[in-house]
Amino acid sequence: MATLTKRATVYLDPTIHRVLKVKSAETEHSISEIVNEALRHELAQDQGDLASFSKRAKEPTISYEDLLKKLKSDGKI
Repeated sequence: MATLTKRATVYLDPTIHRVLKVKSAETEHSISEIVNEALRHELAQDQGDLASFSKRAKEPTISYEDLLKKLKSDGKI
């Protein structure tokens, strides 16, 4: 079964492109496969971060100045 793909033009830093070519040759995976896996990884991390933000959205907030005062009064700084 053929995998459906979309074509895109991405401009890479020459050093990154060189590293991708070497990794591609060493791992016998195409540059597209390596880039797709890296993007999946990054997007999964973003999804996890967004879930954490949503989960904590109703927590009370504290100003930076108040946080510093609390840390000083607790002897942590």
